[in-house]
Amino acid sequence: MPSLPERKFSAGYPAAFMLGLALNLSVFAGAAGAQTSTVSPLSALKRLSLEELLVLEVTSVSKRPEKLLEAAAAIQVITGEDIRRSGASNLPDALRLANSLDVAQEGAHEWAISTRGFSSDVGNKLLVLIDGRTVYTPLFSGVFWDRQDYLLEDLDRIEVISGPGGALWGANAVNGVINITTKSARDTQGLYLEAGAGTRLRGFGGVRYGGMLAPNVAYRIYGKFTDRDGEFLASGGEAPDSWSMGQAGFRIDAEPPGQDSFTLQGDFYRNDAGITTGGEARTSGGNILGRWSRTFTTESDLTLQLYYDRTHLFLPTPAMFFAPPGHLRDDLDTYDLDFQHRLEPGRLGRFIWGLGYRFTHDVVENAPALAFFPPRLNQDLFSGFAQDEISLRENLTLTLGTKLEHNDYTGFEVEPSGRLQWNLTSRQALWAAVSRAVRMPSRIDRDISQPAPGYTIVILRGGSAFVSETLLAYELGYRAQLGSRTTVSLSTFYNDYDDLRSTSISPPDPVFNLPFPFFFENNLEGETYGFEFTLNHQIRDGWRLQLGYNLLREDLRIKPGRMDFNNALNETSDPGRQFSLRSSLDLPGRVELDAGFRWVDSRVINNSGVAALIPSYGDLDVRLGWRPTDRIEFSLVGRGLLHDHHLEYGRPGPALTEIQQSLLGKLSWRY
Repeated sequence: MPSLPERKFSAGYPAAFMLGLALNLSVFAGAAGAQTSTVSPLSALKRLSLEELLVLEVTSVSKRPEKLLEAAAAIQVITGEDIRRSGASNLPDALRLANSLDVAQEGAHEWAISTRGFSSDVGNKLLVLIDGRTVYTPLFSGVFWDRQDYLLEDLDRIEVISGPGGALWGANAVNGVINITTKSARDTQGLYLEAGAGTRLRGFGGVRYGGMLAPNVAYRIYGKFTDRDGEFLASGGEAPDSWSMGQAGFRIDAEPPGQDSFTLQGDFYRNDAGITTGGEARTSGGNILGRWSRTFTTESDLTLQLYYDRTHLFLPTPAMFFAPPGHLRDDLDTYDLDFQHRLEPGRLGRFIWGLGYRFTHDVVENAPALAFFPPRLNQDLFSGFAQDEISLRENLTLTLGTKLEHNDYTGFEVEPSGRLQWNLTSRQALWAAVSRAVRMPSRIDRDISQPAPGYTIVILRGGSAFVSETLLAYELGYRAQLGSRTTVSLSTFYNDYDDLRSTSISPPDPVFNLPFPFFFENNLEGETYGFEFTLNHQIRDGWRLQLGYNLLREDLRIKPGRMDFNNALNETSDPGRQFSLRSSLDLPGRVELDAGFRWVDSRVINNSGVAALIPSYGDLDVRLGWRPTDRIEFSLVGRGLLHDHHLEYGRPGPALTEIQQSLLGKLSWRY
């Protein structure tokens, strides 16, 4: 203790064959260069050239479609084809394709995902959306990644923004935004089946069917199931964190003649996960979302979106100090209404504004060792934003915007942003930005109690005066296409943080003479800076390389005259450097060979106020795919091929878990 409570809810085989495939890419490439590579029509339709990628329209930067080259932000796009070629089996696997992200696996069903620092298994400075629906828990303002799943075949793209997005997306979009978008039902017609098994992923299957309800109304329904084995305890032996999940859902898209379009979609899931500290966690829930859009002219449109989300959590809690073991239950209902209107009045600019309201009803059945008070809590979040994109000259654009939010903990929060975009040529752009963002208090910050009152003494409680963490960010970036086969992107940043979360000590207890309870305050401040570099190069038709390199430096400290039991170590378990190299190669006979190498620097992790070290590591993933026909695809995927098992993230202790290498075979069929 008093680091934040962790949400802890047959490996070795010779990898020489798969590793040999990766290391001999050049040999395969030379052989392929003497022949004509055959690519199925389906693949040709999905794959984008580097030039097409730069003019690909993205929506996460300005909440309107704009070319990637003209987006004044550090943004990377993971396409559906990228995900297929990677052999990813879940969303965190797919997110490794964005080299600006730090994706560290902590166990079979746990990940710490961040950008520009503040990596934590309870990370709270990265906003994640799926089709416009915010996926996070108000318990700690972060994401339970084991609850976020989808049939990856139906993902259209993932847009990853590094840097604050509070001016448009609001609180918690502090260090970045991940915007996951699924395909329209019109683009997923027919039957799709997939199934497979492997050494760690014991079995999985998915099915989707799409059809037409009317000439202008398309639908799809899907279902999937995964069963994953446990990982490896650092102390030796199998970790008891096996994981199974089932999910099903639907989507309907209607585009009747005229100005309107409608979307109705929903997802339902159940998740059973072993906990390394003992027991099995169970989560379940569902959501339903409706969206109406009306296009008045090419310069004006509006969107109204409403969704309801229900989650249920059953979490075993181990004994803690003076409290016995038990179970915590949490039921959360979220209602969210969002409206936005876009107007482009000629040369004066592109103006977009919107209003939002979110209501959450949270009911907690407390455990002896972990509790939240009050156990029932209703919260309202009101918001409004406005942004104007002003053309200063033909190739120079200034974007000014802000979001105003009102929450029940701290009242009004303002998050302004200013961005300048200079198109040096039709293929080169330079941009700069200054932004303010906040991370609002969560229930952990204000309402937690460990153990619950009545069990001798409370060790940790929330801080009644805890306020929002703030960020003032400065960014500068460059994006360009250099010739017909190379694109580059460079983003630099300097972040100034204030009022970061700390852990304080109370005066000694008069009975036991102990400094309890610990409680949360805002006693930390500091700066981070660094850069992210990405290079894509098309060696020849059918062979593409992507190189990524990130540098991060942090200087977080305790404010003068204040204290922090964790010595400013609790939420900064970040690698100073990351390097990645991916190759995507088409071989003769409709064979695909994809390989990805990554190197992650060492990271310092908090061990109750003392620095512990997670060593650096390098690893290799390889996929070999074959399409005997346009409808059938076989693939073999190897992950973590350079180690039998290795440590990526986690606090020292008996539950520390290492990630094992794995082999997976998959068959998919489209009809």
